[in-house]
Amino acid sequence: MIKRITGRTNPRVVRIVALGKPTERERGEWYFQRYVAHLPAAGEMVLFDRSWYNRAGVERVMGFCSDEEYEEFMRSTPSFERILMRSGLILVKYWLSISDEEQERRFEARINDPAKRWKLSPVDIEARARWVDYAEAKDEMFAYTDTKDSPWFVVEGDDKRAARLNLISHLLERIPYERLSPERIELPSRQERAYVRPPAETQTLVPARYVVE
Repeated sequence: MIKRITGRTNPRVVRIVALGKPTERERGEWYFQRYVAHLPAAGEMVLFDRSWYNRAGVERVMGFCSDEEYEEFMRSTPSFERILMRSGLILVKYWLSISDEEQERRFEARINDPAKRWKLSPVDIEARARWVDYAEAKDEMFAYTDTKDSPWFVVEGDDKRAARLNLISHLLERIPYERLSPERIELPSRQERAYVRPPAETQTLVPARYVVE
C-alpha cells in the first residue's frame, strides 16, 4: 500500500518511515520521542509503517513492553495526537482489515514460494500462533484511540487492488493539494564538437548472456 502511494510522488517531500528495534538509548527516551524526530515539515508527507502503534500491537502481544508502559501509552496517545493536530499537522490513521481466510492464504503463499519466504519474520510466525491475542489487542487499541478528533479509518484489504484504490482516493479527499507537475521542459541543443571515444574493448563489460528482442 505504501509503495503504491509513494510510487509517483517526489521523494524529497514524501518519505517513508519504518523504524526498527529501538537502541539502548532510545529505550530510555520518552516513547514518542524518536517518532517526533521524523514528523513532516509544512508541505511534506511522512508515511509511518505501524508508527507508535507498535506499542499497542506487537509490543503488547509479544511482551516487549511492560504493563505500565502499555497503559501509559493508551492514556497519553489521544492527547499526543491532539497536540500534533493543533500544531497544524494532518494526521490520518488507516487500519487494513484482512479476513482470517485471506490472511491464512497469504501465509501459505509465502511459505510455498521461496521468493516470498523472506517476508515472514520470526515475529510473523509467532503472531500466527497468537492470533486471538492480536485481535484482542487491536480491539482494545481502538477502544482507546479511535477518537472523534483522530479516528481510525478501516480499509477492507482482502482485494489488494481495490484496497489501494479506496485508500488512496480517501487520502486525497482529506489532504488539500494542488498539482505541482513542472512545466514542459525545453531541452537545450546537444553539444557538438569533434571527439573520439575510447574503443569499447578497453572497458570491462558485463557478459551479454541475454538478448531482449
